[in-house]
Amino acid sequence: MISRPAYLSAEERCEVTVETVIDLAAEQNPADITTGAIAKRMGVTQGALFRHFPSKDAILQAVMERLSERLLARINKATSSLGALEAAFTAHIEFISEHPGVPRMLFGELQRAEQTVARRMAPTLIQRYGERLGRLIAEGKERGELAPTLEETVAATLFIGTIQGLVMQSLIVGNVKRFRASAPGAFALYRRAVEAAR
Repeated sequence: MISRPAYLSAEERCEVTVETVIDLAAEQNPADITTGAIAKRMGVTQGALFRHFPSKDAILQAVMERLSERLLARINKATSSLGALEAAFTAHIEFISEHPGVPRMLFGELQRAEQTVARRMAPTLIQRYGERLGRLIAEGKERGELAPTLEETVAATLFIGTIQGLVMQSLIVGNVKRFRASAPGAFALYRRAVEAAR
């Protein structure tokens, strides 16, 4: 159980709940996380948990929204095109390294047959992320840093797919942090594929 102050605002309680779910997802099968386990880890009753969230789906939705906001905020800090793409790639890798339960939770939810919150939200999150990357790629083409014939959508898909591939390989071998060592080489290959000829 995590020691927390006795009184937290509703916003702070929601944030603690999100962090608790992320921590639990790093330790166990995300599909097995119950509201009882979340409440126990937080040191509150399930009733207290349900004062802030009407259901487990609402909790998962809050987790997905917060994770998306955090990741996009890191990416939005980047400034130049190729540098921004590398910063975005690195930020994504660091984010997953700091939150190893996130890919397990997301992939676990996406494998479920029923239409879960994560299954409904994932396409929107990927679309928003892809659009942000597409803007960076378009800017890079305008500045002459990236190949002028580069298709923004394809380049964004390849970018996301490269990270997903690294994460999936790490999940298969049971070490989510392992992909950090492969990330620089993977980005170097991506960079050569999109960079303007010199």
